Amino acid sequence: MSQKDDFELQDFLPFLLNQAAEESSLAFQRVYKDRYGMLRTEWRVLFHLGTYGCMTAKEIGERATIHKTKISRAVQKLSEKRFVTRRRDERDRRSEHLELTPAGEAAYKDLRAVAEDYDQKLSAQFTLGEVALLRMMLRRLARMD
Repeated sequence: MSQKDDFELQDFLPFLLNQAAEESSLAFQRVYKDRYGMLRTEWRVLFHLGTYGCMTAKEIGERATIHKTKISRAVQKLSEKRFVTRRRDERDRRSEHLELTPAGEAAYKDLRAVAEDYDQKLSAQFTLGEVALLRMMLRRLARMD
């Protein structure tokens, strides 16, 4: 006969954060997948280039905390879709400068509008103060190693 464990998985913060992240991203995930055939890493790379302009894969990886092999695959897929151009760095031949093409810019603007609307719908579940507090706490947790 086993004794009931008193650990409450439903209250375990990493579990709750994971569940919230999965649930809150599903509808947006369907949009970028259905419209552009993108996976999560691809849209994250696209959004970094749309937001910050020309970047290297290393810079994206550092800013987005994505492993370099995942970024490499995403860049390859975005290049195949003609959303990203790659220009070899003349000083460091191992590095490429990545930029959105006009088609990539259009996809970014389209998805950015959807993301802004989606963010507003998620935020509408809370008061303005709760949204500000939630964003602050999540940013603080995101900086953890």
